[in-house]
Amino acid sequence: MRIEAREEIWPLKQPFRISRGSRNEAQVVIVTVSDGEYIGRGECVPIRRYNQNTAAVLAQIESIKGENDLDRHKLQQLLPPGAARNALDCALWDMEAKVSGKRVWELANISIVPEPETSFTISLDTPDTMGAAAQAAASSPILKLKLGGDDADRERVETVREATPATRLLIDANESWSPAHYRKVSPALKQLGVELIEQPFPANADEILENLDHPIPVCADESCHTTADLPQLKNRYEMINVKLDKTGGLTEALHLCERARESGFKLLIGCMVCTSLGIAPARLLASTADYVDLDGPLLLACDREHPLPYENGRMGLPPRQLWG
Repeated sequence: MRIEAREEIWPLKQPFRISRGSRNEAQVVIVTVSDGEYIGRGECVPIRRYNQNTAAVLAQIESIKGENDLDRHKLQQLLPPGAARNALDCALWDMEAKVSGKRVWELANISIVPEPETSFTISLDTPDTMGAAAQAAASSPILKLKLGGDDADRERVETVREATPATRLLIDANESWSPAHYRKVSPALKQLGVELIEQPFPANADEILENLDHPIPVCADESCHTTADLPQLKNRYEMINVKLDKTGGLTEALHLCERARESGFKLLIGCMVCTSLGIAPARLLASTADYVDLDGPLLLACDREHPLPYENGRMGLPPRQLWG
């Protein structure tokens, strides 16, 4: 099997800011696999938070180019969970679909929700700027607000709520809160109709959640990568965020969703800032999800050809020319 990988840079519509920093572009790695007749594609995003960069991801992919009889199952043993395995895993799924003439959801026996709602992310900024951004995105049924762990967090949510009184609200702290901040703002956010708090504390200090009230359900993101993480999350979180760049592809993500449900967790299907090619495999998980947060392509200045269709916060299915 022939494997090729390369980096692509996709400019954003506007700067995207979270508590850890900001960016003006999406850096993705594209992988193609070919058996000489069929070609499969996958996309991943190297995540700095997990000590990944483009060079390291490309090196991981290069390291398995000589493997014989490579398939998705063997791949799980060859590479650790992360961006490189994600792109390869999704490329192999895509090629399986092309060889079989079926769509990936048929191969994986996944039921498909026709047009799930996705949240749209409002970047961390001043309260007034976030309120204006929310008003501009008022056609989205669900907004996800990035918060920063400072005194302005409550005002940010109040301003957005005033600008969009009927919109459902989720918040994402990206590990930026202290226990004191959590205790201070959580009751107020409950009154403002916030439905979910995502990763308030650093992943290495989230045991405090076992001793705090949860007026709003709490979702694990940085604290949950694969099925192996579930046991320690049991008394800390009500929900987990499943991202293919964390699980290392659709194969493990399917296992994680199944095991999480069995363990009593609700599911949010999330993404990094990427193109429709990176979103398409995650789109298949929407039928298992309580929340869908797959807005990556909506943050780009432009998307790739044959993109996923989005309309008023609802997602269609990936075209065959795109993936799967």
